[in-house]
Parts: sequence; structure tokens; C-alpha cells
Amino acid sequence: MPVQDQLHRFLFKNVAVRGELVNVSQTLQEITRGHDYPQPVQALLGEMLVATSLMTATLKFEGDITVQLQGDGPLSMAVINGNNHQQLRGVARTRGEIAPGSTLKEMVGNGFLIITITPAKGERYQGVVGLEGDTVAACLEDYFARSEQLPTRIIIRQNEQGAGGILLQVLPAEDTNGEEFEHLATLADTIKPDELMSLSATDVLWRLYHQEEVSVFEPADIIFKCTCSRERCGDVLKTVAADEINQILEEDGKIDMHCDYCGTHYIYDAVDVEKIRNNAVDGNESVH
Repeated sequence: MPVQDQLHRFLFKNVAVRGELVNVSQTLQEITRGHDYPQPVQALLGEMLVATSLMTATLKFEGDITVQLQGDGPLSMAVINGNNHQQLRGVARTRGEIAPGSTLKEMVGNGFLIITITPAKGERYQGVVGLEGDTVAACLEDYFARSEQLPTRIIIRQNEQGAGGILLQVLPAEDTNGEEFEHLATLADTIKPDELMSLSATDVLWRLYHQEEVSVFEPADIIFKCTCSRERCGDVLKTVAADEINQILEEDGKIDMHCDYCGTHYIYDAVDVEKIRNNAVDGNESVH
């Protein structure tokens, strides 16, 4: 039986190409639980989750990657955030009806893909990619080709069991035959969703590359993890005008701060607000 929600890095011994293989099925369930997303939006979040996990594995430092879609279509925003520890979260927002079978461009409309890389130490980098491809994977391949000049192939598969994918990339500063890379990518593209979701990583790689010498490294666990906290929500409340806060307290008796990512509610009463204003956040516990 495969171990779900892991990332496996692998390396071809005779070709200067590296790879990653992921399954994010349980994490996708965590991200979509409690949200009544239309099926095309849920599928899009699955694609973005796979892609973001594969991209975070390319980080050579501690930090985050955020992959975000924005546009003027019925899907106003979809975002996945992950870090070098493979801790991921995501959310989508809609403002109109999304028909079954809607394509990426039908959902987003006139929009773009934003990739934000935030090192724990150092300057943040942001790249903006036009939606020239029909899929998130195609748009990200274009991003790698333009920003890093590295031939990259991203293959994403989904079925009712979940989502997974494969990334292949030419190693930097290595002389790799383009035909060899295309051959490996063509083989990867033959993987079926049920194989990717039901087989172990070693079995998947054997099916694809049994004629190649492949080194597989220790896997990294992928988990859903939200970074919200009572303290962070308190910091947000500090930025809201006192009159507005007081009006909400007068009408409702409390302030309910809700995290779109994980569904947690942080409740603050008048005493809590006063403590926040005095830079001492404390009080009620969070509730789900």
C-alpha cells in the first residue's frame, strides 16, 4: 500500500535530470473540508496543491512559496501556500456561478498567476505569469523556462481518490541532451491517475523508468498546516478603527474572527479588545 501525502525526490544516474513525485490526497481533503466548492474549483485547488508542493521542494533555503490565481472571472481568487517543510494550506473565493466542467480560463477570466517566494532570511521575490497555458502546470512550466531557463515538466493527475504529480527538471549548469529530457517527460506523461494514487513511489518509478538507473531519496511528509493564531488575529484587530470595533461589540457583544483557510473562529469580547489595545492578547480560546 502506498503512503499518502509524501514527496519523493529522485535523480537519474546517467542523465542530468532530477525529479519529484508527490501525493497530496489527504492534504487536499483537509483544505477542501468545510468548503462547498464547485467541482471545477476543487479540481483546480488540487492541481495548485500538487504544483505548490513540487515547487516548495525546489527551495534550497528555509522559506515559503505562494501560488495564487487572480482574475475578473467567477473565481476571484485561489491560493496555495507551502514551505520547505511541506506544510501546506489553501483557499478559494468565488463571486459568480461556476458551471460544471469549467476550464481554467472560464473560471479566472482575464487574470494571471502570481508566484511569491519568501525566504526566512533575505528578500522576497515575486513573479507574475500570464494565463497563456490551459492548465496551472503549463503556466508554471512557462515560468520556469522564463525565470530560471530550466526545462521543466509538471504532470498532475487527479481522480476520486485524490491528487498527485511528477516534476522533472534539467539540473542547472549541466549539459543535458534535449531529446533525453523529452524522452523522460514523455514516459512520465503516460502515468495514469489510479497508478499515481494507488501505487508506492518505487512502483510508480519502476513502471515509468525500469530501463533507467534512478536513485530515490528519503521521502518528506506533506501535511496541512494553517499559520493562523489568536495573536495574529489580535494584531489585525489593532489595525481596525476603534469606533468600528466598539460598534460591533455593542451590536453583537463579541467579535468573531474567522480563518478562511482552516475554519477556526477566534472570539474576542470587550475585555479581550481592551487587552489587545494594551498589547496584551489573551482571553477566550479558539473554536472550530
